[in-house]
Amino acid sequence: MIDVIRTYINKHNLFSKDKPVLVGLSGGADSVALLAVLARLGYACIAVHCNFHLRGEESDRDEAFAGNFAGKLGVPFHKAGFDTRQYAREKHISIEMAARELRYNRFEEMRVYFDAQAIAVAHHRDDNVETLLINLARGTGIKGVRGMRPKNGYIVRPLLSVGKEDILCWLKEQQLPFVTDSTNLSDEYVRNFIRLNVIPLLETINPSVKEAIARTSAHLSSVETIYRSVIEKARIDILKDGNRLSITELLAYPAPETILYELLAPFHFTRLVAERIFLSLDKEPGKLFLSPTHRLIKDRAYLIITPLEKAEPDTYILREEQGECLAPVQLSWEKTVLDQTFHLRKDKNVAYFDYDKLRFPLTIRTWQPGNWFVPFGMAGRKKLSDYFSDHKYSLPDKEQTWLLCSGENILWIIGERADNRFRIDKTTTSVLTVNFLEKKR
Repeated sequence: MIDVIRTYINKHNLFSKDKPVLVGLSGGADSVALLAVLARLGYACIAVHCNFHLRGEESDRDEAFAGNFAGKLGVPFHKAGFDTRQYAREKHISIEMAARELRYNRFEEMRVYFDAQAIAVAHHRDDNVETLLINLARGTGIKGVRGMRPKNGYIVRPLLSVGKEDILCWLKEQQLPFVTDSTNLSDEYVRNFIRLNVIPLLETINPSVKEAIARTSAHLSSVETIYRSVIEKARIDILKDGNRLSITELLAYPAPETILYELLAPFHFTRLVAERIFLSLDKEPGKLFLSPTHRLIKDRAYLIITPLEKAEPDTYILREEQGECLAPVQLSWEKTVLDQTFHLRKDKNVAYFDYDKLRFPLTIRTWQPGNWFVPFGMAGRKKLSDYFSDHKYSLPDKEQTWLLCSGENILWIIGERADNRFRIDKTTTSVLTVNFLEKKR
């Protein structure tokens, strides 16, 4: 087995003998074999044990065993303890995920501290088969079915070249002790369920099913490399200026729906949303789609992606005595007595209101769904969404439109149209004139 692992390390260039290798040592068969093999191959190892305190005395037993075993090999030993259940509650994640995050976070901290070249973990060929089956059951793309890679950043997996039976046989031959995690005998966890129930059923169909799946996984890993190269070529051909996807060039590719998803994934669009976007390609322009960080607008020839901007403050307050404001738009206002010298200008950037119908302080805000006003010259009220549609406002136009309000009432779509309820009439004695000077957004 040592020769197989040595060949695998060299083939995939996992690490050299120039710097130390951090080795995760749980005390189980796999990690014991990993540390023993690497030590015999002459690598400078540092053993790290994580105690998740999930199994009471058994957890402490494993910690003591790991320390003793590393000592017998003459390998430096370090341990870390965690309150895994508390961490899982705080992060709202499963115990399995919490343990994984804690383990790899600590491994990385120690890799940096010791300037180690790699973090060796004891995943073997059977673990890879289980991972592939779990991903298939949950639903996955090609990345999920290619399983674990020999090297992923600083994480290396020298034992992917051997199976569990190989490891157990070698440990028996070498008379090396190990401990057994009692939770591995329970099918409460997904991975254990696959190992204890699903794989034995598959072996009734093909006794060598694990080897067959491992070969398929290795093949699919090569396929994914080809797949990624095509995606990167498509990114160059289709994505213009970093935020516009050419619909024509997208549709010229084979499997354009899949290409679209891969190009949108970095902008955090899910596969389901990507499918909806693809179905909209032959529809009218203007459709909007959102991810947690970006928005996509379907134009005629392009899909245009822009970041979601940080929201502006909800409301800007205008006090009568101020006379002007500079943000979010630049306005000035003054109260005037309505007499024969008063002159109205027909200018969309100037609005006139019956002062006695207003309630100060006035406010400026953006529109919200359900907002309405009574357009100047009309008697009935109109939803702002309908007004925007009638006047062919684009989404950016809507987002950059500000409203002048008195209480809950909209006085003016600034720079556009005032509300008829606050117009000057025969009873008006004083006028508030508001000038729209400059848009700040």
